[in-house]
Amino acid sequence: MATGTARLLLKTLTGITLALTLLLQTGCSSVFFYPDRVTYITPDRLNLEYEGVLLDTGDGETLHGWWLPADAPEDSAKGTVYFLHGNAQNISSHLMNVAWLPGKGYNVFLIDYRGYGRSTGAPDIEGTLHDSETGLRWLMAQPQTDGAPVYLLGQSLGGALGIALASEWVQRQEQPPLAGVILDGTFSGFRGIAREKLGSFWLTWPFQIPLSWTITDQYEGVDHIGRISPVPLMVIHSQRDGIIPFHHGEALYEAAEEPKQFLPTDTPHAATFVIPAYKEVVLGFMSRHR
Repeated sequence: MATGTARLLLKTLTGITLALTLLLQTGCSSVFFYPDRVTYITPDRLNLEYEGVLLDTGDGETLHGWWLPADAPEDSAKGTVYFLHGNAQNISSHLMNVAWLPGKGYNVFLIDYRGYGRSTGAPDIEGTLHDSETGLRWLMAQPQTDGAPVYLLGQSLGGALGIALASEWVQRQEQPPLAGVILDGTFSGFRGIAREKLGSFWLTWPFQIPLSWTITDQYEGVDHIGRISPVPLMVIHSQRDGIIPFHHGEALYEAAEEPKQFLPTDTPHAATFVIPAYKEVVLGFMSRHR
């Protein structure tokens, strides 16, 4: 019995060692991405009009997205929200986060990053950053956004991508400009959150520094968020967020420049918009910055 237990323990330790070795050799950026290709719900099931959109990236991938027109007379939409979703599943599972906006007079455009849903390829940090820019460039070229405000709404991983995208858009003086950026439950940096998560588990705690070094530090949100100014910024973070702790939202807000607004909430991660009062605060932010 003892011998069998020893063999099982040896096999387990060997497996753990091999897994950690693989992470050290290949990097652990893949821990940010948990895509699937299941269609959970489509906009028509929510009585929303929509159009499917296919975009070609510069490196040969095809991205799938949805355009949701505002529930308003033609050419009278209040603006357009470009939504970048979190790291799991695909746009069909994140749809409810923005399904309320057409009824408030806003168009919505949301895409799946490479490897998510009907988009081709496999995700990584550089690739998803490229995808987020591909979607914004398509959106800004549409007649529906000509002369109308465009807001970037990034949730969790999407917020991290949004910080990098918006800061570059502003610094390059791209046209048309963004009217506002909204970050919901976003971590303060890719390397930072990886080190934090690795350090919270006893098995990976000793390896938190070398493993986190395999992740680029070029896109740490706290280093770039200040460059979004003078575009208005709203940071939303829940004090009950069990996935991305509240201090990440505080750090991002502290690093940001004016004009900025902080909305502390009390919902689970990525559940902000189940509360009508929080929707109203976001609508107020957009109406003030047109």
